[in-house]
Amino acid sequence: MLIGELSQRTGVATRLLRYYEEQGLLCPDRDSNGYRVYAPEAPYVVARIRGMLAAGLTTGAIREMLPCATETGPGIDPCPEVLRTMAMHLERMDADIADLRRRRAALAEFRDATEARQRR
Repeated sequence: MLIGELSQRTGVATRLLRYYEEQGLLCPDRDSNGYRVYAPEAPYVVARIRGMLAAGLTTGAIREMLPCATETGPGIDPCPEVLRTMAMHLERMDADIADLRRRRAALAEFRDATEARQRR
């Protein structure tokens, strides 16, 4: 299928599909005219990419994990690199969440102190 058809089937803009290709996430063949020709499973690959991006993974992490993804579903075979990458990203997210909680508490304390001054 050509890039326009893949875009229609997935709802992903052609520009974004080209970006996925640049990042090594999609690997279309080229026909004699130089047009991108995507394999029949490309819509599943795009869906996996979108799901992994929604989970907060970087394109680099997705590139590492994509070869372990199952053909038609969201599942990923438990390849060692997949488990390592997921663990690393979960640890980073946990640290980000803890940092956001600390920052929120500091801002709320600052707000409360400001409101208390305003009431005086």
